[in-house]
Amino acid sequence: MAKSDFLEKFENIETIFNDIYSGEDGNFHLERWIRLTEFHENRYNDSSPRLFSAPGRTELSGNHTDHNGGVVLSAAIQMDTIAAVTREKGGGGNLVEIISEGYPPVNVNLSQLARVEAETGTSDALLRGIAASIVRRGGRIGGFRASTSSRVPKGSGLSSSAALEILIGSIFNELCNDGRFTPVELAQMGQEAEKNYFGKPCGLMDQISCSVGGALLIDFAQATTPDIHQVNFNPLAAGFTLAILDSGGNHADLTADYAAIPVEMRAVASVLGARYLGEVDERRFMSSIGEIRKKCGDRAILRALHFFNENRRVHSMVRSLERDDIEAYLEGMRQSGNSSFRFLQNVFPPGRIANQSLSLALALSESFLGESGAARVHGGGFAGTIQVLIPSSNYSQYKKFIEGYFGEGALIPLSIRRLPAGELR
Repeated sequence: MAKSDFLEKFENIETIFNDIYSGEDGNFHLERWIRLTEFHENRYNDSSPRLFSAPGRTELSGNHTDHNGGVVLSAAIQMDTIAAVTREKGGGGNLVEIISEGYPPVNVNLSQLARVEAETGTSDALLRGIAASIVRRGGRIGGFRASTSSRVPKGSGLSSSAALEILIGSIFNELCNDGRFTPVELAQMGQEAEKNYFGKPCGLMDQISCSVGGALLIDFAQATTPDIHQVNFNPLAAGFTLAILDSGGNHADLTADYAAIPVEMRAVASVLGARYLGEVDERRFMSSIGEIRKKCGDRAILRALHFFNENRRVHSMVRSLERDDIEAYLEGMRQSGNSSFRFLQNVFPPGRIANQSLSLALALSESFLGESGAARVHGGGFAGTIQVLIPSSNYSQYKKFIEGYFGEGALIPLSIRRLPAGELR
């Protein structure tokens, strides 16, 4: 699609890009979309494909609370996965092909919707799983050809897999179902596909954040139908830049460390006759610590303490945003990070003291920022990324300082995307 044709088709493109890529160069993204449509036209001979976008997400507070019926503050971000899509001629057929930059092609025949063992851990599994979820809900599926490009870094803690899941769900939703499924239903489909087809246990926070858009307060007391509220948060307008820092570190063999957190929290809940900590009265927990120590050990108690305190902290941080009190928000962010480090204990793997990249990133960031900003572990932890909130006036100095230790490009600025995932219109 030529640039002039693109601008003619999307007369309101400046508004669309501002809602998706706020704070970034619109011309950069225009050229990115043009390159994608030109690639798609050359491959599939379609000069006017349908265009889709699904964002990554960042966790703002509520570290490791979603899997135990807690509350989370999260946000969709400007980094997205985009697609140019052509439906199979006549709207029929069962073949799906997805060509993605830097990834193997996805080729799936939708006439077979049962899980394929050999596809475990692949994008093919996600696509097949989402298609199966749509059919189980009475929806329709059909073949299509898609060319995609992603700016959500893989392994960054920004949910590149959830972005792809929501992108695929949005394509099926618009091409075959006239948009009948809600963003939350698309999120549920993505979670089902990731758990049952891709083979990775996951909560629902990532998919909801990517699908719904904006900053969200999510209450997982009802895990399958969480309560969701939009929160007004624009760090740039408050004079701050939100970013993540990739500290490197070794992600290998961390599955057991991740899995131990929800297991230990649920073990505490089980002592008190509940399934999840979200079902436990905190006063009863506090009065039962002696019994819990004998059955679960001290670390499980510390992680449960983090859970209860973090839930309160999420609500407190939301109230700070509602009254435009950025200083109170920063203090909540610092407390969240300290709790993750001291009580949740997901900043470095147990017994591997030589490699503490997250600890070092946090220590260096705190020494630079002082009380002017905040830093906390981001997402699952143990390795990978921290999240920082920096006065925009100091961003370039912090970037130079921190990348001197972790390498050029380690600091990634984020802005909050207001639009939900879906088709460009």
